[in-house]
Amino acid sequence: MKPSLNKITKYAFLTLGVIAIWACSPDTIEDPTDVSKDKTLLNLSYGSSPSQLLDIYLPAGRSAESTPLLIYIHGGAWVGGSKEEFEGFKETLTDLLPEYAFVAINYSLYNLNTGINSFPQQEHDVIDAVNYILSKTHEWNVSDKIILAGASAGGHLALLHAYKHQQTGNIQAVIAFFPPTDLASLYDFNPITALGLQGLVGGTPDSNPGAYKTSSPLNFVDQQSVPSIFFHGTQDTVVPVSQSELLAKALQKAGVEYKFTVVPGEGHGFKDSTYSKLLQEASIFLKNLPQ
Repeated sequence: MKPSLNKITKYAFLTLGVIAIWACSPDTIEDPTDVSKDKTLLNLSYGSSPSQLLDIYLPAGRSAESTPLLIYIHGGAWVGGSKEEFEGFKETLTDLLPEYAFVAINYSLYNLNTGINSFPQQEHDVIDAVNYILSKTHEWNVSDKIILAGASAGGHLALLHAYKHQQTGNIQAVIAFFPPTDLASLYDFNPITALGLQGLVGGTPDSNPGAYKTSSPLNFVDQQSVPSIFFHGTQDTVVPVSQSELLAKALQKAGVEYKFTVVPGEGHGFKDSTYSKLLQEASIFLKNLPQ
């Protein structure tokens, strides 16, 4: 049975529950240079850490000229979740964007008990993943043109890389679902959020303003930022819709192409039917970008 897209809601922002440990081992794979068939390559290591793994889905008939990449970054409050979240989107995205190769990545998760893997470890992992993917484009016979996408914490990391590290990878656009965009203002949302960010970022916005600034996508928006499309529910009690509203204002001020869709009545994680509609909207946005 197709995984439900609502599995994202299992990983609410800064959840203090049990974090799943995913046992990953390299899968037996066929020759990825054979472009006549679609290929799925699972649990490829992009770094020295056991958490630095990714999956790639290569379409048949791919080529360096015609097969862009979409990299998906999972949610989970930076403390949970895994690349398997992408399975809930894969079928829909493959139908909407059949020419694309898709990559889903894991990254280092912050440990609430020990404090291991605080920011900016996740940011660095995304850089490492992008560099690894770029090193494989010739072997995989795909383009170096990259779309970054993610939900919740993954949306934050996608936006942060797209705006702050655009020189790392040929980033064309970014897609985000209910993303944190300004961690300093998010800090005041509720006590649980504040407690989690104190550990994750290090201190408070008053005691460590530099860390909050450098970890917030909003602070890296400028005239050179890539086209962006993002979605946020009006009833989100985990990451308030004001986070996306702030981003929309910054992009508009900078003159960056963007589309912000407010989703009435939806919370942190959308219904399957809502995701399908919004993914279609995102695919149209991508197809209408200048080539």
